[in-house]
Amino acid sequence: MQSDTEKADLALEKTSLEQNPGLELDELAKIYESRGVRPSLAKQVAEELTAHDALGAHARDEIGISPSAAARPIQAALYSAATFTIGAALPLFVAWLQPGHRQIVLIASLSLVFLAFLGGIAARTGGAPVGLGAARVTFWGAIAMALTAAVGQWFGVAV
Repeated sequence: MQSDTEKADLALEKTSLEQNPGLELDELAKIYESRGVRPSLAKQVAEELTAHDALGAHARDEIGISPSAAARPIQAALYSAATFTIGAALPLFVAWLQPGHRQIVLIASLSLVFLAFLGGIAARTGGAPVGLGAARVTFWGAIAMALTAAVGQWFGVAV
């Protein structure tokens, strides 16, 4: 999710740099001024950093994305645990509501719907394309379900 958010932010910033380079340069200079740099020097620093790596300068100083702060594994693990718990509760709820012979098909089908929904929410929260996020999570969820069923079948414990 964080990676999707950063990619979406960088794509937006890249478009802004292509469409409004002068405005973006002024914006970068204002950031340096707000940090206490004299206006003339702030403008010069913005120009030099833009000439060297415009997207990198804006990513770091405008939107706060830097290579050293890109990964947050503890935060990602906690979010993953929380969403896994929610995602696991939904099929259990379906099983509780629909006992009987259609239960397996219904649980599998609605699990994919839940995955698409949660993937879309995660993408929207992160500013990434909702359809892409939903499709990615649903695709890999379906692959995981198929592999789980295959392993169960192989060991003779498939229902």
